[in-house]
Amino acid sequence: MSKALTALILMPALALGGCALFAPKTAPLDEFAVARNAPLVIPPDYTLTPPVAGTISSTAEGAQTQAIEALFGGPSPRSQTETSLLQEAGRDRAALGARSVAGDPDTRVVDKGNQTRAILSAPESQSTEATANPPQ
Repeated sequence: MSKALTALILMPALALGGCALFAPKTAPLDEFAVARNAPLVIPPDYTLTPPVAGTISSTAEGAQTQAIEALFGGPSPRSQTETSLLQEAGRDRAALGARSVAGDPDTRVVDKGNQTRAILSAPESQSTEATANPPQ
């Protein structure tokens, strides 16, 4: 019993310690071979003034424009086809604030009729054919 107990204790210790016995010998790290960083230097330009609390920066819009151009590369030239399509669509006749007045009650909208309402409110179906029964 004592031999079995001794073997149970020594076998894991030898197995774990054996890994270090068969590992290749490497040179230890040299703690004195550390490269030093260059010291921090204060920039020579002292003409900057600290921002005043409660004021708006004059360069905020310029910085935003620079960021957009850096991200998206600025406006790209339009092709002749795209230019003619936009011209035919009436790009120059569009209202400037169209998106902000889209939900306005005074905005004129076209009544789509019962047929379109029935198609838009039709329930989903597993059929491959589309059908809609408009109210009469």
